[in-house]
Amino acid sequence: MKKTIKRILKILLWIILIPVLYVGGTLLHGTITDFRPEEKIELSFENSTGNQTISDSTLTFAIWNMGYGGLGEESNFFFDNGGFLTSGGKMVRAPQEAVEKNIKGATDWLAAHDSLDFLLLQEVDFESKRSYKINQYEKYKEVLPKHSSSFSVNFRTPRVPLPVLEPWNVMGKMESGLGTFSKYDPSSSTRFQLPGEHQWPDRLFHLDRCAAFYRYPMSNGKELIVVNIHNSAYDKGGVMKAQQNEYLRSKFQAEYDKGNYLVIGGDWNQRPAGQADWGKKLTDSTGKIIPDDYFADWTWAYDTKVATNRALKDTYQSGSTPTNLIDFFLVSPNLEVTKVQGVDMDFKYSDHQPVLLEVKW
Repeated sequence: MKKTIKRILKILLWIILIPVLYVGGTLLHGTITDFRPEEKIELSFENSTGNQTISDSTLTFAIWNMGYGGLGEESNFFFDNGGFLTSGGKMVRAPQEAVEKNIKGATDWLAAHDSLDFLLLQEVDFESKRSYKINQYEKYKEVLPKHSSSFSVNFRTPRVPLPVLEPWNVMGKMESGLGTFSKYDPSSSTRFQLPGEHQWPDRLFHLDRCAAFYRYPMSNGKELIVVNIHNSAYDKGGVMKAQQNEYLRSKFQAEYDKGNYLVIGGDWNQRPAGQADWGKKLTDSTGKIIPDDYFADWTWAYDTKVATNRALKDTYQSGSTPTNLIDFFLVSPNLEVTKVQGVDMDFKYSDHQPVLLEVKW
């Protein structure tokens, strides 16, 4: 009888101990391998175009958060449903055929818009389990052979262990970031780490948010500064967004004070100034609005007719899925915005939609 009780106690002990060891080992591994980039990193660019100086008076841009190829119309996402311990029946990653469909749709669109001067892309997977290790950056380079290209990593971890209680179904390895494509060769390319981070251990498995700055000489002796950004999400209270906005404002203003021209574009994860009542508002932190006095004399360029982001709690249903406007441009006062247009794809290939911009100097 005593042996039986001891055997039962041992079994119970192991039942308790195994999850503790798994969670503890996961946190230890995550802490040791945590990607901690420096505030400033010089980036390289590939495929020189031979165009060293901007002389054209009209310049064209596009921004698009690609949703890493895994967040098309057929996708929901467990983390947007509050999943942390379990997936709750929601997708941790989309089926491979859906990912391939989304990447094909993205490459086709980029190829059809290869006349644009600048394309600023976010959530471009380099080698991630969630997108079946498809190198999307290389695929986008292939359809934009006349553009120089640069990659700025903002998500690098050997293993994201979410959902915690489904070790066979975790998100796994992540290598992702910002892809920037230009018909001009930058004189310098710099990754700036944005301030603000989640508390440990959450920060181990979130993006390391950054802004990629590209400098292009202009024929009038000044420089065009193009910035590809992807600000924080899952930011309760918008504290990190506020920190990042102030950090960026000081950098933008310093460049403008030199007489330079600036176009900043990407996924801000907040609505632009003046858009408090836009559309069908999402209820999470992307409902935050940039204050009206943040660069009041600069131009916020967006298209109020086309949503740029949709909720991921369920698969996309046109007309009923909540949408938002969080992808847009900020343009310095010495540039004239002559066109801005959202591209309505009905969220077929990503949970975000592209925005086009044309400016004159």
